[in-house]
Amino acid sequence: MSDLTRRQALKMGAAGAGGALLPLPWTAVARGESAAPPAVLAAGDLALWYDESAGTDWLRALPIGNGRLGAMVFGNVDSERLQLNEDTVWAGGPHDPSNTRGAGALAEIRRLVFANQWTQAQNLINQNMLGNPVGQLAYQTVGNLRLTFPTSGSASQYDRQLDLTTATTSVTYVMNGVRYQREVFASAPDQVIAMRLTADRAGSVTFTATFDSPQRTSVASPDGTTISLDGVSGNQEGINGSVRFLALANATVSGGTVSSSGGTLRVTNATSVTLLISIGSSYVNYRNVGGDYQGLARGRLTAARASSYDQLRGRHVADYQALFARVSLDLGRTSAADQPTDVRIAQHNSVNDPQFSALLFQFGRYLLISSSRPGTQPANLQGIWNDSLTPSWDSKYTINANLPMNYWLANTTNLSECHTPVFDMIRDLAVAGTRTAQVQYGAAAGWVTHHNTDAWRATSVVDGAFWGMWQTGGAWLSTLIWDHYLFTGDIEFLRANYPAMKGAAQFFLNTLVTEPTLGYLVTNPSNSPELSHHTDASVCAGPTMDNQILRDLFDGCARASEILGVDETFRAQARATRDRLPPMKIGSRGNIQEWLYDWVETERNHRHISHLYGLAPSNQITKRGTPQLFEAARRTLELRGDDGTGWSLAWKINFWARMEEGKRAHDLIRYLATAARLAPNMFDLHPPFQIDGNFGATAGIAEMLLQSHAGELHVLPALPPAWPSGRVAGLRGRGGHTVGITWANGQATEILLRPDRAGTVRLRSRILTGTVTVVDTADGTAARTTRIESDLIDVTVQAGRTYRVTSSGATTPTLEQSFTNAGITNDTNTGVGNFDGNGATLSAQALAQAGVTPGSTVSRDGVTFRWPNVSPGVADNAIASGQSISVTGTGRTLGFLLAGTYGAVSGTAAVVYADGTRQTFTLSSPDWYGGPNSAGTAAIVTAYQNRPGNQRQATAACIYYVGVTLQNKAVARVELPNISARPASGVPTMHIFAIAVGA
Repeated sequence: MSDLTRRQALKMGAAGAGGALLPLPWTAVARGESAAPPAVLAAGDLALWYDESAGTDWLRALPIGNGRLGAMVFGNVDSERLQLNEDTVWAGGPHDPSNTRGAGALAEIRRLVFANQWTQAQNLINQNMLGNPVGQLAYQTVGNLRLTFPTSGSASQYDRQLDLTTATTSVTYVMNGVRYQREVFASAPDQVIAMRLTADRAGSVTFTATFDSPQRTSVASPDGTTISLDGVSGNQEGINGSVRFLALANATVSGGTVSSSGGTLRVTNATSVTLLISIGSSYVNYRNVGGDYQGLARGRLTAARASSYDQLRGRHVADYQALFARVSLDLGRTSAADQPTDVRIAQHNSVNDPQFSALLFQFGRYLLISSSRPGTQPANLQGIWNDSLTPSWDSKYTINANLPMNYWLANTTNLSECHTPVFDMIRDLAVAGTRTAQVQYGAAAGWVTHHNTDAWRATSVVDGAFWGMWQTGGAWLSTLIWDHYLFTGDIEFLRANYPAMKGAAQFFLNTLVTEPTLGYLVTNPSNSPELSHHTDASVCAGPTMDNQILRDLFDGCARASEILGVDETFRAQARATRDRLPPMKIGSRGNIQEWLYDWVETERNHRHISHLYGLAPSNQITKRGTPQLFEAARRTLELRGDDGTGWSLAWKINFWARMEEGKRAHDLIRYLATAARLAPNMFDLHPPFQIDGNFGATAGIAEMLLQSHAGELHVLPALPPAWPSGRVAGLRGRGGHTVGITWANGQATEILLRPDRAGTVRLRSRILTGTVTVVDTADGTAARTTRIESDLIDVTVQAGRTYRVTSSGATTPTLEQSFTNAGITNDTNTGVGNFDGNGATLSAQALAQAGVTPGSTVSRDGVTFRWPNVSPGVADNAIASGQSISVTGTGRTLGFLLAGTYGAVSGTAAVVYADGTRQTFTLSSPDWYGGPNSAGTAAIVTAYQNRPGNQRQATAACIYYVGVTLQNKAVARVELPNISARPASGVPTMHIFAIAVGA
């Protein structure tokens, strides 16, 4: 793969990590009679495996890493290549890119934006706001360690693997009757890369090893068993490279000999060899590159050499598994898993391979553990794996989507520790961004960073106004602090990071301005990332994403200040400012508006869908809390389309998971799992390689299985038909809960819940619609539960205990199981209907007086309904409050018998077909009061009498028939509108007595 520089990307109109490039085609052919190797089966199929070497293709090599050190292992028979990275080796050095002309030009830029002179504003930004230098600096390779082996003849029985359960790569093959094996891992405890080379015939391991690098380096032999590579990072953007690094490779042999001279290591006729690689860097922090890089490299090598290979491996595996083994996922296995990994990718859309989704999920977790550990740099655009001096988009940190997406999986998939490098970076940016805020915005307090940053914590506008003039990068990163606290409940973490959150908010308290037409407080200038609203114009005021991010930031700061007991005045100011932000609006196409005004995007299928940040990762748009915005979000996704770059597809998996549409989310996994979007080694392809697609896919799969953004743990909210049975353990939910789920035939059969904190857990699942049992697994005692809705309960829990949740009704609720209006049981006048909305409705008793027998049928327009078969004083209807109702059958009409209270009511409902597709429609009902009117056809009319003392006696009351046209295919369920959670005085409510499918 050729390198793509930032300048080339700009020429192609693809600046920032969002630009689209043509895919690099590759393919793989299924092997006849293929079988997964025993080691892969022993790892539970959690291994990438191949029957061919990587050759020279970097995207076929296999990644290892310990957070700081990374290597790509090629596994060739004749020449092994370890392409090496150290996470602080970046081009350039410490500098302040802030543009001191910015503040002076800001007023005129804002005037031009408000006057709709957007391109003129962009020109002025390019002249006065861009950083110095205009671009940021690149993450760079250290170089390569190459091992050359003498070969005679051809190899057979070749096998190459990356075992995700142990974080080790291996290569085995037979040549001339000798079986050779290499194993490589990157150790976090010992901070070295270790390789073990063995043969099953004594004296058979012979090779030479040398370093090389595209950097300015020198090679040497410090002693008779070691070689070294001493270098300095590259110059870029007019800034001299200043990160010094030293790589050392040392060999210890059993049998045979080892020698080193002139930078070449020679091993001859050994039976086994342990090769250790240590790399030290002079980077201390973004302002200091004076570290003792040579001492670090030598000290780590010396310490590691004091242990045997088995000891090093044992510490490595124990350390890694302490993280990786927290979560397990079993989605079932088919024979498709018996093919090599590249074949599985190439054929994924034509076979049934549920295990591949589990492999993709765990591969993302593996990559995060391997590229982000406490004390390291955050995972960048390529994690820590890069073979270039000029990688695509500089392999830096793109904040307008990619860096946050890298960490969506950290909390949900139980890798909290791997999140800490981001918070270290935020604290750095809070310092560096304070000067940018002052000199470019005249801000008296607070800090800012824009759409990119790098190892030098550059915070200014880069690449050009069209892409870089986005103010809310630091704000988005700061929202991660509050969300992390919601998962962990760690007060000391919140205390340590609150100042950065507060500073991010203070910047906007100082710089938001009043939009002259609408009167809202808005950012100006900014953009909706990388998308123009008019020709060549992206810069604007108050884009929807900015408002959503700032709402989360102000909310998080206010709540954090309450918990910490500080900053009461600031807290009030944050909340007051939040309330003056523009609300989300629904546009003329039924979509969420991307801007303050109902503009139409210039590129309909653009990769960024930034204005749905409020759906995911935020929780400002939810199915039950904001139903109109929720349906508008669905319309937005439909307008944008399902195709996209690798990372864009990954974000869409998360969107559709939040939509609770499992099939659609799984479709996006299938679109991602193609040769156009995954490399043979499963790296996500933008293209080219961008790791956020891997991380985003893992996060999306987690969201399909467990969601916790709406104040409840929602179990299996988006389970696709492709995963009918399975098991997951170790997922994490906000509030400090660890969750395990077992399911069969598309239904949960058991939930295991382990809370970190005592209190009440709100749990939603279709399993809860029957008789629920919740017991403490340690002693079998029952937990206290309270039913809130048909599929929602509160559970009182103790910290550190594990609770098992089961139900006798682990199915989608039937209509009568969904009846939520039990208020009639308190009505002393049950002779006729009580239909006033005060916790009561037209009762079964009243229906009986009108000649309706409970359980009897009535037909309207070809649809046959069954009246509720309930006893007097028992709830007799479902309240439209967003719940899912089991309705099955095939036909052309979906019918309802229903009525409203307090006027006509309506809301968005959906029919979900058995194939997973959806049909949304508006379900409306006239008020019950009075006889039939033109808005509906009466199903039954009865005399109405309110409770004693009310003057309305013998008033006509009506239940209405409503029909909806279907697609004449099998129906699985109906999702009712979210109109009212319960009847209450003066609250519009829809009551549904029967639902059926007819011809």
